Amino acid sequence: MKLRNNAKSVKLDPNTTDTLIGEGSIFEGKIRSDAGVRIEGQITGDIECEGDVTVGEKGVVHSNILARNIIIAGTVNGNVHAKNKLSITSKGKLFGNMVASSLSIEEGSVFEGTSKMGGADKVDNEALKETAAAVAASDITPPAKNNAKQENDNVYKTW
Repeated sequence: MKLRNNAKSVKLDPNTTDTLIGEGSIFEGKIRSDAGVRIEGQITGDIECEGDVTVGEKGVVHSNILARNIIIAGTVNGNVHAKNKLSITSKGKLFGNMVASSLSIEEGSVFEGTSKMGGADKVDNEALKETAAAVAASDITPPAKNNAKQENDNVYKTW
């Protein structure tokens, strides 16, 4: 008996959001998406996305992120690489290194790490390779719960 596969490959639009990790949800594992990803819950594992990644105000992410555009309104622990723009809102926190063509950091946000920037053609392939290698080789585990004093000692606020 011969089976026929009638399923056709469908290319997702990177301008749409097709994946949502909702508030109260906990996800562990690697996500790869051709469209956008929005995180309102918790995720531990790397994110590789052709579209945009948005971390909502209640989102907590322990991963490296590689995406077209990245918006951080919650907390990200890991390295991020935005092929275009990285935005950290006034309530956003990034604890890790970043690579982006364009960067927007609002007053009141937190960014602790190093940054590499340049135009789309200027962001060097080495930075992309470093982030991709970190994504491929990472073994991210959530940190132990910090007490308020320890967390405050490690926070550097932007201007």
